[in-house]
Amino acid sequence: MRDQPPYLPPPEDVLEIGAPEQFAALSHPLRQRLLFALGHRPATAGQLAAQLDAKKGNVAHHLKVLREAGLIHIAETRQVRGGTEQYYQRTARHMVVTEPQAAGTAAMLTAVAQELDRSPAETQLTLRHLRLHPAKARELGETLARLVDEAEEGTEEQPLHGVLVALYQQALPSSTTSTTSTT
Repeated sequence: MRDQPPYLPPPEDVLEIGAPEQFAALSHPLRQRLLFALGHRPATAGQLAAQLDAKKGNVAHHLKVLREAGLIHIAETRQVRGGTEQYYQRTARHMVVTEPQAAGTAAMLTAVAQELDRSPAETQLTLRHLRLHPAKARELGETLARLVDEAEEGTEEQPLHGVLVALYQQALPSSTTSTTSTT
């Protein structure tokens, strides 16, 4: 295996997702998985295709969509065997979707489901509904984010684990008032 060139961290720490082309880019599970894969180190289309068990041409197409949406960039190019090898990297270490849209959320959850299916180890998946005061919900969200940030060890020798954190307020039923009949 060839040595990979040294890379600087992504140019941004946090990227807020809000543009229509970004939401469109996030609406496909393979693009979500590509963003997952590029979360720790840059990679070429060939490396990503092998890692994700996908066709290189398909990966190249989805990388182009992500790049045009500003979610990834070319971090480095290298000359190899008469061609140019491009290493792609996320534009930000953290990507925050401030107002999630259904298509992007569905694609992310599908991508996570695919990752869970491919996991060689036992996985943890829990869905709970909790009754929380808004301040307690905000505190829980901050605590979960801090736990995930603090858990990162940063050593390449350790297996890579995916973490999905979602905290949302459950929607009220569309009919919240009781109907009374008069006779």
